[in-house]
Amino acid sequence: MNAPAKTEDFVATIPAGVFAETVTSVQHYTDHLFRFRMTRPESFRFRSGEFAMIGLMVGDKPIYRAYSIASPSWDEELEFFSIKVPDGPLTSHLQQIKPGDTVLMRKKPTGTLVLDALTPGKRLYMFSTGTGIAPFASLIRDPETYEKFDEVILTHTCREVAELKYGFDLVEEIRNHEFLAEVVGDKLRHYATVTREDFPFKGRITDLISNGKMFADLGLPRFDPAVDRGMICGSSAMLKETKALLEQAGLTEGANSKPAEFVIERAFVD
Repeated sequence: MNAPAKTEDFVATIPAGVFAETVTSVQHYTDHLFRFRMTRPESFRFRSGEFAMIGLMVGDKPIYRAYSIASPSWDEELEFFSIKVPDGPLTSHLQQIKPGDTVLMRKKPTGTLVLDALTPGKRLYMFSTGTGIAPFASLIRDPETYEKFDEVILTHTCREVAELKYGFDLVEEIRNHEFLAEVVGDKLRHYATVTREDFPFKGRITDLISNGKMFADLGLPRFDPAVDRGMICGSSAMLKETKALLEQAGLTEGANSKPAEFVIERAFVD
């Protein structure tokens, strides 16, 4: 029988300039969606909405992918929301993690889905599909979001109702949080839709914007570049279509270097 690997032997295989953090909890939502939390390095700083490169040692080399940090910048741990891809170079292994396991993370976070990339406004729309809700999971738990906006609308579209549970759990967590509940008040609105099952709100978010149903459901006027701001995270097709709809309404895409009315995240997991 082979002797178990010594801790120092494992540490020696970790690339220089990389954090090695411990998984603290794992929750599986469906056969292809799960979230996990891990320890946060004391020196690691990020802005809510940014992403990091996280990975695992597979064989004798590390494999990394871009993952939005789902926890807010004030959280003592780091949270991630992931898909499971059976043959994915990283997720085929990542979906097997359990508390106590080690996850690697590069030291520099980045991303465009940050409040600094938006010009001041009154209403913030967060458009997400699938695991694209992750950066917004960070932002809706950040008090700064509610300091900057009077109303925050989180939209989350999935194929099946079960895939919406992470979003509902987040909102419930906020409503019951000892200090977030008071900060958020009634500013946060959650608009969840599905495309393949019966549900009170059904359809692709781009269709619901185009035909006006989203605005009718929320009791809000159509986009106004004077007051509305947007953030988009989802599939490449959804990004393209939602971007076009916002531009048709007169909103301009921004970036960290040039804030404007809406921003897009183009980093993907496998």
